[in-house]
Amino acid sequence: MAEGTVPFVAPGLSEPSKTWYKIVGDLKPDSIPLIVVHGGPGACHDYLLPLSDLAASRPVVFYDQIGNGLSSHYPEKAGDETFWTVELFKSELDNLLSHLHLVGRPIDVYGHSWGGMLAAEWASTPQSSKNLRRLVLSNSLASMDVWRIAVNALRVKLPDDVQKVLDKCEEKKDFESPEYKAAVEVFYKRHLSIARPWPAPEVEAALNWFAKDATTYGTMYGPSELCITGSLRDWTCIPSLKKIQAPTLLINGTEDEAQDVAMQPFFDHIPKVKWITLDGAAHFSHIDKREAYIKHLESFLSA
Repeated sequence: MAEGTVPFVAPGLSEPSKTWYKIVGDLKPDSIPLIVVHGGPGACHDYLLPLSDLAASRPVVFYDQIGNGLSSHYPEKAGDETFWTVELFKSELDNLLSHLHLVGRPIDVYGHSWGGMLAAEWASTPQSSKNLRRLVLSNSLASMDVWRIAVNALRVKLPDDVQKVLDKCEEKKDFESPEYKAAVEVFYKRHLSIARPWPAPEVEAALNWFAKDATTYGTMYGPSELCITGSLRDWTCIPSLKKIQAPTLLINGTEDEAQDVAMQPFFDHIPKVKWITLDGAAHFSHIDKREAYIKHLESFLSA
């Protein structure tokens, strides 16, 4: 196992940022590493550490995107939609791959949730992804429009009193009240993770990072999964999906906030694609059904 930081020159900063990374397994010259792109934005690598189960057959590279986790933080950039962009994080990923000498050799890339959005954008950029061998888009979304359809369909199934609290607090922009947080937690327990006891350590790790520094999540997404106000509000990658040439695996769960409608455009437009939906799993399918999830990943990556 190796850890380190990579200097990254981000536009508009006087000094280079630091991107923290960790490699589980041996990054040998003949190995095909799996690059893990976390969600959020701002959930950090910790909640995806169960993917270390794959390291018996390949090196697994985790990293924290800047603004998050063990990488450089910029709370003064909260609300700056010109700084926190998809292009920023695509450049950071390119920079990490260059630092690890992975540009000229085959790699696999895995993206979860927002990480899947970022991975899809990166994979549809030919100059960046020409060495991409396999792509995994997990519990993700192809556009914010289809995501809203998915989340709203689940929202209207919540108890009436919970829906009323959400509506009232969002109308008042009262996102910090215990009442609102309790109502959001009802949704999270149904559609973020159904592993019990709640919260699973990985779920808690992700939520804790959001609480510690909500700069990227608040700027790019919003105050909660149920209220999309950030810079990604009109985002879509659907027109670019046909450019993804690598065989791609889609994974979601039956109880996932990433309902099938959010994933369908990936399946419709990526040329070589396979889709697995896990029963009894929500957005953190790798926690809810860890053994089955890892088995599907291993099978796809080893083929």
